[in-house]
Amino acid sequence: MTLIKSISGIRGTIGGKEGESLTPNDVVKYAAAFGHWAKENSGINKVVIGRDARPSGELITKIAAGTLQGLGIDVVDLGLSTTPTVEMAVPAEKAGGGIIITASHNPNGWNALKLLNSKGEFISAAEGEKILELADSGEIEFAPSKDLGKYEQNDTYIDYHIDKILELDLVDVEAIKNRKFKIGVDAVNSTGGIAIPKLLEKLGVTDYEIFFGEPNGLFPHNPEPLPENITHICNEVEGGHLDLGIVVDPDVDRLAFVGDNGEPYGEEYTLVTIADYVVKNKPGNTVSNMSSTRALRDVTEKAGGSYEASAVGEVNVVNKMKATDAIIGGEGNGGVIFPELHYGRDALVGIALFLTHLAKFGKSASLLRAMYPNYHISKNKIDLTPEIDVDMVLEEVKNKYAKQPINTEDGVKIEFDKEWVHLRKSNTEPIIRIYAESDSRNTADAMAKKLIMDIKEIVTEKVED
Repeated sequence: MTLIKSISGIRGTIGGKEGESLTPNDVVKYAAAFGHWAKENSGINKVVIGRDARPSGELITKIAAGTLQGLGIDVVDLGLSTTPTVEMAVPAEKAGGGIIITASHNPNGWNALKLLNSKGEFISAAEGEKILELADSGEIEFAPSKDLGKYEQNDTYIDYHIDKILELDLVDVEAIKNRKFKIGVDAVNSTGGIAIPKLLEKLGVTDYEIFFGEPNGLFPHNPEPLPENITHICNEVEGGHLDLGIVVDPDVDRLAFVGDNGEPYGEEYTLVTIADYVVKNKPGNTVSNMSSTRALRDVTEKAGGSYEASAVGEVNVVNKMKATDAIIGGEGNGGVIFPELHYGRDALVGIALFLTHLAKFGKSASLLRAMYPNYHISKNKIDLTPEIDVDMVLEEVKNKYAKQPINTEDGVKIEFDKEWVHLRKSNTEPIIRIYAESDSRNTADAMAKKLIMDIKEIVTEKVED
């Protein structure tokens, strides 16, 4: 059993003992702390809740909602929804915050409380620390019976979300409708099965097939939209009757595509392709985290914009986007952030922008993918013993490559012309994650292996000293 308390929320496996997994008592404890913080921080006695389709979601919603009502906070329950929909509902409701009950790409035996501020954006590290402190303080006071919060259900926000997408200048419904796309969707038996058909219909796509569209939370495969997990829809598209496959994760904030040839488009290239369309039509800056492909930098600079890399994590990407006035950004895991709509990863707006781009391109998805640089990222890690000072190791690596451009905002990222290596330490284990990118898979693997050898030499030298 697992319970992970972090600055962004609380996540764990369902069942087991309090404090060791995500139990009803833990939900009460952390929902109360968040509600107290949200009320104090915003001065507003209202919180929005929404959930993905996991079997435990309804139970956790009831517990969290009742806890918030016990604090005197009104609750707007969206029921089965998506993460980006909840993010948009918070400011629309003029609420003091939001709770998304989802464990994202984790198996359905997991669940989590993801926490939003009054803007509908994920809370900051400092705010997260404050909530964790409150949870352990024992000082939270509940309201008397005359002041209990009200409870309201509202299932209209997916439609609201889609309508706002359709209002965007860069979404061309007529162009999409005229292409008469034939599309397959893997909705992994979660809320994408509710939202994506609504979106496609409003975009004028009538010839589509939903695979695993029943929102029962019984995921038919590992729900992270990586190539090794989406073989079913690849086979369906390869059969020749579909132009495109669309894949989302359980809470619909990550997006991947399958080309007309049945090949995974590559989750790193979801953001690259959509950003290319955006910056060509509205020149501006872009941001992704520093473990994402440099292809985004290539398409941005080609269009006359400026690219910046942020520390890993959606909050960090959003902060960098705001600081640089970026018009689009996100993460290489299929996370697209389009601030003209809202500051959050959003698969639904990603679908609308991608289909517009593909419709205007006028050719197949595989030919569109072939237009972009073909970089390869090699993902590795090295396990160290607990007594080793990981920060010291990273500092020594930085010194060894001091002649290269280096970014230390999040670990150590070393640039080599159009190649890079990024080293990050784990916050919970003595591990260094090593990502390397090159236009050659073999070169990327070799670069990662070289850094692993460097780390082993540094560790050996320090032990001998």
